Amino acid sequence: MAWRLFLSKTLNLTPPPPNPKILKICEFSTSFLITKIPKKLRKKHKKPESARTRPVQPQSSTHSRLESILTRDSTFRFLTKTKQFLSKQPQRVLRLDDAGKLHRELGFPRGRKVLKSIQRHPLIFETYRHVDNKMWFGFTDFAEELLQEESSIMDAMEIDRVKKVRKLLMMSKDKRIPLSTIYHNRLLFGIPEDFRDRVAKYPEYFRIVVENDGKRILELVNWDPTLAVSELERQFVVSEYTVVKAFQFPVKYGKDLGLDENDTRKLNLLNTLPLVSPYSDGWKLDMWSLDAEKYRVGIVHEFLNLTVEKRASIHNIVEFKEEFSLTRRTYEMLKKQPRTFYLAGTEMNWAVFLKDAYDENGVLFDKDPQVIFNEKLYNFARMQQREVVSRIEEK
Repeated sequence: MAWRLFLSKTLNLTPPPPNPKILKICEFSTSFLITKIPKKLRKKHKKPESARTRPVQPQSSTHSRLESILTRDSTFRFLTKTKQFLSKQPQRVLRLDDAGKLHRELGFPRGRKVLKSIQRHPLIFETYRHVDNKMWFGFTDFAEELLQEESSIMDAMEIDRVKKVRKLLMMSKDKRIPLSTIYHNRLLFGIPEDFRDRVAKYPEYFRIVVENDGKRILELVNWDPTLAVSELERQFVVSEYTVVKAFQFPVKYGKDLGLDENDTRKLNLLNTLPLVSPYSDGWKLDMWSLDAEKYRVGIVHEFLNLTVEKRASIHNIVEFKEEFSLTRRTYEMLKKQPRTFYLAGTEMNWAVFLKDAYDENGVLFDKDPQVIFNEKLYNFARMQQREVVSRIEEK
């Protein structure tokens, strides 16, 4: 025991007094803090591709001009949908509070303020405070003039639109299509909003039947053989080789045949003929036969020719699936015909274009009056007020 006391005195083993400066620095522990890596130094993890994001076309085959048309549609989604919705409202106005709850109907992103979308198009839409002290919005006087111009176009093109609907009915399986289906896709064919009322003016062509469940069906009254000629058949008369070259229906054969490239091409060309008219009873064919596939390809080709922009989205085509006897493999069927159809967008949300209807810059060779009006509307929708004033002053 004595030696312990001796050592403690000689070596001075008593602990030193605490340093107050150190205590102030280490008063709180920082071990619970997570050190963040600067954003520039973080590893970028690519999101796994899915049908929702995976493009239809590989980068090497992309037609940028046609793809940009879908981008334009997305840009003017609010303009297009709001114009439709607002046109059906009493006095063509809507309270701003109510509009904020209608993101799906008006086409603006959910959770965003509708006012921001309205302010992007000052030449088309305007807001004002009503006597009830509530904010409302509607069309500008300039936009009202444009709508009147569009209405005149609809009246002038009425006979052409009637012809389009007749041809759609003639292509359908039972020569009848629900009125709601045509109404939902009316912009595709340039059909006016009130076409259901205009149908009554043509009893020699159409008949409306109300089914037990209240569903209204548009039926064909009589068959017109002069309309039962597809665009492909017209082209075939002018140039047989052009039509045959436009499609590919390759035949599977064994290697034992020893066919060279030229023989294979001739065999595939022979297999393409004869074409199956979309106005025939092709729906009676064996669903998975070659002739049935030719029939469905012809149906889609004629369907696109009837549209004002020679294109349609998957949503448009699916709505006519039952009437036109299309299968779930329509996407794969169209991909096998790259010479005629161009598929744009993503695998889940794609659109199909008739390639021959567009030039290399993605411009239609033959523009419907409705297409010309839409392009003019888009140009005005891009403008701000000061741009228009400056243009008027220049003139």
